[in-house]
Amino acid sequence: MIPKGALIGLVSGIIIAALFGIFLLSMINQAPVLVYVDGPSLSIITEKTNFKIGEDIVIKIVNSGTVPLKFSDSSYELRIIGLDGRMLFSPQSAQVISILQPKEEKMFVWDQTKSNGERIIEGRYKIVSNALQDNGKILEKSLTINIFK
Repeated sequence: MIPKGALIGLVSGIIIAALFGIFLLSMINQAPVLVYVDGPSLSIITEKTNFKIGEDIVIKIVNSGTVPLKFSDSSYELRIIGLDGRMLFSPQSAQVISILQPKEEKMFVWDQTKSNGERIIEGRYKIVSNALQDNGKILEKSLTINIFK
């Protein structure tokens, strides 16, 4: 027979571990927090980092700095890249200079299809955007997301 104290400790440990696991899972799936900074800054925001396959993904490109950012096209150089480096998707866009003012954001919705129309498979993907700063340097930002069945 198991002593009463050991049984209480075992049951309490299981319950606490389950609650802590649920807490950690909720923390992992939270979207990054947007922080505004002085100077040039680019942010990519999604509502969460874990998505189900086929779910629409809302992507926000945000100027989180205090100076305007320039982009070489109307899609704000948004790209979805596999972790192997291959570009899978980029929205169709006009080749015009686009400006994103401080605290301004542009929203895109990705339906998890590649540029050639094929559906993607489950895995990890990077959402990437590049801006051109006034000094000629490129400011790149990326965000990794997970897609599960």
